[in-house]
Amino acid sequence: MVTRCAWVGEDPLHVSYHDQEWGVPVHDDRLLFEFLVLEGAQAGLSWLTILRKREGYRKAFAGFDPVRVAAFGPEDVERLLADPGIVRNRLKVQSAVANARALLHVQEEFGGFDAYSWDFVGGRTLHNEWRTMDQIPAETPESKRLSADLKRRGFRFVGPTICYAHMQATGMVNDHTVDCFRWSELKGHSAAQWGLHADQREDR
Repeated sequence: MVTRCAWVGEDPLHVSYHDQEWGVPVHDDRLLFEFLVLEGAQAGLSWLTILRKREGYRKAFAGFDPVRVAAFGPEDVERLLADPGIVRNRLKVQSAVANARALLHVQEEFGGFDAYSWDFVGGRTLHNEWRTMDQIPAETPESKRLSADLKRRGFRFVGPTICYAHMQATGMVNDHTVDCFRWSELKGHSAAQWGLHADQREDR
């Protein structure tokens, strides 16, 4: 029997997400933007609800292309609010557009949202060693700093708890419990990557 994190349950969509995506390091700006929007949309809802609407979000938000979403105007907001494929909450929809615009400014300043985001964890995954779900915090000093800086830059729906969920999802932290098969897989993968990077630096 494969041991997974206790939150997974038996829904195939949840299982697939846990096994293939949650905690895997993301360095693609489009996908980072997707997770940021989805984590904000989740506020007050279950993650499974958001997963079931994920394809709807991708269609409604132009494949999460931040350039295209940043160009959305009032008419697009009204269109989205009539779309049953997403969470029809005005503040959440407006925040997605605002966040796309803010993200473009971050890209200009840092060369990418990836470089900006990962700097808050020193550029590498933080591997925690939680034994039970009760030990996992809702927010951390790193997520508080990320939240504060995002807000300063005009991002919305980016409180410390949402930011920590974002960091967990995109592999900035490995919060699989130690008994979960993915914890050791991700830690081993991370170690292999950093070993390669170290070799590359020595070659230079």
